Amino acid sequence: MDVIEAGFPRSSPEDLHAVSRIAQEVHGPIICGLARTVAADVEDAWKAVQYAEKPRIHTFVGTSNIHIEKKLRKTKPEVLKMAVAAVELARSLCEDVEFSAEDAMRTDRDYLAEVVAAVIEAGATTINVPDTVGYTTPWLMAETLTYLYEQVPACKDVVISVHCHNDLGMATANSLAGVRAGAGQIECTINGIGERAGNTALEEVVMSLRTRSDVFDCTTGVNTREIIKTSRMVSALTGCAVQPNKAVVGQNAFAHEAGIHQDGMIKDRETYEIMLPADVGLTESVLTLGPRSGRAGLSSRLAELATRSPARSWTTSTRASWRSRSARSRSTTRTWP
Repeated sequence: MDVIEAGFPRSSPEDLHAVSRIAQEVHGPIICGLARTVAADVEDAWKAVQYAEKPRIHTFVGTSNIHIEKKLRKTKPEVLKMAVAAVELARSLCEDVEFSAEDAMRTDRDYLAEVVAAVIEAGATTINVPDTVGYTTPWLMAETLTYLYEQVPACKDVVISVHCHNDLGMATANSLAGVRAGAGQIECTINGIGERAGNTALEEVVMSLRTRSDVFDCTTGVNTREIIKTSRMVSALTGCAVQPNKAVVGQNAFAHEAGIHQDGMIKDRETYEIMLPADVGLTESVLTLGPRSGRAGLSSRLAELATRSPARSWTTSTRASWRSRSARSRSTTRTWP
């Protein structure tokens, strides 16, 4: 991973301690602490991440009308001033500063561009454009980033990031649309865990970028063979089960039951699989026998069992026992209401 946002240090002493431990013990990635546009938040974030080899402070404030008026109860000029002051303070402590315009996808674009330009001038090195409530669509995400690049020339000098929620089931699609429009960072989580319907799933975007390298001119440094193991570890530690048909990491993601699919898989795996199971840490695909399986799948399974199972030794007592059970089965009559 390139960046680990380890927590929100100001939220509790335990969070500050946890982020500090991660900053001291995890080597390689940037270790980031989250902070509101409040001086105490920014200072606590620095207290926590200062021990990292590569520290980052990430500060954020809501920029949509509903956040400014209903949540913050401030004016747009006041919020702009808060954003700039927080970034300036963070930059005085740390060279790597990220700024998020919370609820950016419901923010007036002209005001969003004004805020982005101001925080870049104040020292922000990464600009995050969040779809905080999972409201946008892929084409609107692309339009918004394109607009920012056009209206704020300084965007080309920083990393543009996207942070999408999955309320309408489009977090992965919106994140990938952001990449196509120039985003260099995707904020995501293992198994897509997160508020409400969750965040963009790391495994989905990583494997999308890898599998469709023909349309995405970018790569990640993620070791994809660790995906399944990491997914199962996170599921076990959080108690959040992964749905069976979850993309990439669900137990059925590489399982085939339909007879037509099984026949194609036996002839050539690429007929029904676009990824190698080994690429995400699995040993092989599974042909599941069920009501929709066909002869090809059944024959394949029988052949597999023949190679794996030792030959049975049928003794006289074994045959007698089998005949006895068979006779009892035939003589039993069940009446159903």
